[in-house]
Amino acid sequence: MIIGDSDQPDDYDRACSVEGLAEVIGLRSRSDVSALVLGDEPATTCYLPEQRAFMRWLAADSDAELLAAAETALNDPATPWEECGLWETDGPAILMDSAEAGKNLGVPYPDGRGEPDQAPVHLPAGRWRVRAFQKTGDSPWISVVQLLLQVDGQSTTAP
Repeated sequence: MIIGDSDQPDDYDRACSVEGLAEVIGLRSRSDVSALVLGDEPATTCYLPEQRAFMRWLAADSDAELLAAAETALNDPATPWEECGLWETDGPAILMDSAEAGKNLGVPYPDGRGEPDQAPVHLPAGRWRVRAFQKTGDSPWISVVQLLLQVDGQSTTAP
């Protein structure tokens, strides 16, 4: 579906068309900027800075259970990661809902019911390899999207 006055998909349309667990898309509004889109389904998401990973809550009885499952996936060399592209950033990013326009972040809603949700993602500038893993079946269900810094063709999670 295309929303707006144009017959060309806008950034929101393109974000909604992501079918995998994650994908990097270029923004039409700014050709020098790309966005990391967490796909699949809407889910409560947080950023784990120590692991440079987004953790998505699909089904769990507690925060602790979810975090333990994510840490297991992140630390297990046998985790079957899905490659999701390369994301180049000029520094810190913002985790936000794709239904919000970036220009509206930090701006109160007209009806006074707060501001759009957002969370900082503290990253140094660089080129990041994006990989994702999802576990369903037995609870907890999780989705993890991890960023690995590319340095001289090698990946690392270290700062």
